This record gives sequence, structure tokens and C-alpha cells, in this order.
Amino acid sequence: MDVDLRLVRYFTVVTEYGNFGRAAASLHLAQPSLSRQIQRLEAQLGVRLFDRSPQGSHLTDAGQAFLPRARTLLHDAEQAARTARAAVGPPSVTVGYTEGLVITACVQELRRRHPDGQVRTRHLDWRGLHALTEGRIDALVAYRPLPFPPDGLRVTRVREESRVLVTSACHPLASEEAVSMRALSDEELVSCVSTPVVWSAPKPVGDRPAPPPPAGDDSYEDKLELIATGHCVALFPAGDRRAAARGDIALVPVVDADPCEVVLVTRADDPNPLLGSLADVTRALLGTASRLRNDELPADQAIASH
Repeated sequence: MDVDLRLVRYFTVVTEYGNFGRAAASLHLAQPSLSRQIQRLEAQLGVRLFDRSPQGSHLTDAGQAFLPRARTLLHDAEQAARTARAAVGPPSVTVGYTEGLVITACVQELRRRHPDGQVRTRHLDWRGLHALTEGRIDALVAYRPLPFPPDGLRVTRVREESRVLVTSACHPLASEEAVSMRALSDEELVSCVSTPVVWSAPKPVGDRPAPPPPAGDDSYEDKLELIATGHCVALFPAGDRRAAARGDIALVPVVDADPCEVVLVTRADDPNPLLGSLADVTRALLGTASRLRNDELPADQAIASH
């Protein structure tokens, strides 16, 4: 039987999200197209993999049995491709990085250390973080939480960042030098799926009704609009300065919020010779960046876990 690996990958992404709409957004596909691709896989296998309902999609017994084999199949295919690439030509690495993080200095130093290597970068929005588990990048620099389980991955803590309150420039707290979480006791703070950002629940301003809550499918710019118009506030990592460019938004340090963690994620069994250097460079340069907590571990004590 010839099983299309692309369809197998689509299957695993749907299982991670438990929802065809969110999985389609992650894969940059239209939902009807993704549904058809899964149906093609089911036809190839001769079994139904999902039970679909308005509440979401759930694996059938056949789907549950196929899932671990599917992950193994994708892993083995990726490993075979990496081994083949490593056998010829200069070493290469593709480093993905998420919104709000700048890795220019790390990339420059890695290229200086390995002038014969090929170092590429790929900027990812929150929907694209599966690029590592899908084999499209070799390493990922991102904030926690990660939108995928760490099985088979090496997750190295690079640094911790404090948080800042992001609010309308007209908000009563906008002129404060710093605030505590107690000052936000009237705000209902909720985590945003797959990002380190914490948003308050939208509320009406004047005669205007509250907009829909900041769902995971909204863009970053959409959420900034909610903040700028006074409908909600947010807690951002202090290193994410994208909102600072707007004159209608204020950033205020928060003295007692839980910090955000920046991590480097690679596949635990990846033989790529550039990944060791990348880890050293990332810890050395990103780990000593400003805006960190005073009690952070030194770079050479960064925690690595599997």
C-alpha cells in the first residue's frame, strides 16, 4: 500500500487540535480541503479515522490505533531525509523564530563560526509553530507554551522575561512607572491559546457593546485594536516591543507577574552538527539580553529537558 505522507501529517495535526477548523488554519488550508484530504487517507486505509460532530472531531478506535504508527512513520521519514542530507554537501540548518523575538545576532554568530554552512531563518506566526514537528525547520526559538507535546524533542531554556501591561494610552494606569497584579484585580485575565500573552475579557466602552472575546484565531493586529480602543488590556513578554510603535498604546512594567520563558526547541535525535553550536550561541546571546528577571540563572546553567 502506498500511503501519502502528506495526508498522514494532516491526520496528526487534526488529532493535535481536535478540530478541523483550527487544524486547517495551522496548515494554511481551507477547512473543506483538509476534510477531503482526510477522507482520501481514510479511503486509502479502508477505515474511518474520525467521528465528526458539531463539538469537534474524535478519533475512532481505528484512528487511535493508527496515531502512534503515523507519528513513527513521519519521524522515520524525517530522519531518513536528514541523514541523506547530512551525507552530502555542507551542513545546513533552518531556524524558525516566533513573533516578538529577534535572533539576528545569533544567526550572524552562527554563520561566523561556520562559514561553510548554510544558515536559514523562517519567521513564524503562532499558527506556524508546528513547522518543527512537521520537519520544515530544524530548530525553533519561541516563547512557552508550545502548541505541541515535547515528546521526542529537546527543550532548552534560554531566558526568562518579565511581563508588561499593554493598555490604551488613555487607561488610568498608562502613566504609571510600574504596576502590580493587584492593580488589575478588576480585569478578568485569560490566557491566549499557544502564546505567552494574557488578555483581559473584552468589555463595553461607553455606549459601545463589548466585541467578541479575543479568540485564538484573531490576528495580533486585531487584538491590538481591542487594546487601543479600551476594550481590554493584555500582559505581554517585556521583550516583545511591537506594540511600542503605536502612540495610542502604553506599555507599563508589571512587578509581580509570572515571567515568560524563551526556549530553543530541537529534535532530540537530530544529528545536525550545527545544532550544538546554535544552542551555545542562543544561550550566550539571547540569554544575556536585557529585560530579564534579576534572579534568572546564568546562561551556562540554562535548563535542558527532554
